[in-house]
Amino acid sequence: MTSYDAVPHPEPAEAGGVLAGDDVVAGDGGAARDAGVADVTGATVLEFRDVVVKRSGRTILDIPQWQVRDGERWLIFGPNGAGKTTAITLAAARGFPTSGTVDVLGERLGRVDVRDLQQRIGLSSIALADHLPFGESVLNVVLTAAWGVTGRWREQYCDVDVARAHALLTVFGMDAMAERTYGTLSGGERKRVQAARALMTDPELLLLDEPGAGLDLGGREELVAALDGLAGDAASPVMVLVTHHVEEIPPGFTHMLLLAEGQVHAAGTLDDVMTDENLTAAFGTPLVVGKIDSRWMARADTGAPRRRRH
Repeated sequence: MTSYDAVPHPEPAEAGGVLAGDDVVAGDGGAARDAGVADVTGATVLEFRDVVVKRSGRTILDIPQWQVRDGERWLIFGPNGAGKTTAITLAAARGFPTSGTVDVLGERLGRVDVRDLQQRIGLSSIALADHLPFGESVLNVVLTAAWGVTGRWREQYCDVDVARAHALLTVFGMDAMAERTYGTLSGGERKRVQAARALMTDPELLLLDEPGAGLDLGGREELVAALDGLAGDAASPVMVLVTHHVEEIPPGFTHMLLLAEGQVHAAGTLDDVMTDENLTAAFGTPLVVGKIDSRWMARADTGAPRRRRH
């Protein structure tokens, strides 16, 4: 697999952005850095403090403290309804807590223009994927992320942008399909293109919300291999992956935030948090977890009494 370090960096966007419909779309993450954004190398990249999110008076997320530092690869794990997507939405600066503070890349939500902050964050999610046009070429699906749009219109791209898009597709083993129509790809192939798109703006933080959802076994394994290569590349950004399947965890991930019913059940290094006891409590059923060739697996503990989930 091609190293992420070999991918050319995007050039700063020209002042004034580019027209897209009736809106002016801001430039890319490289432009944000060139504009004087502070370097967060070795620093705290993401921090939640006393974060509570409520909907219709009901608390759906309660995280007293969570900190992600440069160089780490985090997994947000837990059963359905645990608050995983809510947490990643806050981390992506696409939502706000009801109370508490969220600091992303040195900026506090509520005190920063989130449009500028979002340019420094790469996001791949089911909601975003639904807006990608099936009739667009694979190359353009990745390339258009440089301008924050999902389809080609009147925007112009420099040679470095085109080279970066091709290089990112190569990282995920998809450049041979660059001219293919996006809608003709398999589910696994589309997921890899979406991950490449999330990296197009040279983000400082990469967020992947259930990238393996809906994939068959082959598609899942292709995606896990690609993410493992990215996680192991020192040049790649800080990564946070959301899933509720242990088989989808790439070997290169280092830490885990385990959520259950909107609460933090455990947080820390992956090996410390991924235990029979923690998963049994979080999922409400007796589970046994282990590793085979650096890959996690889990199964029901058939010899233990079952407990009712709340």
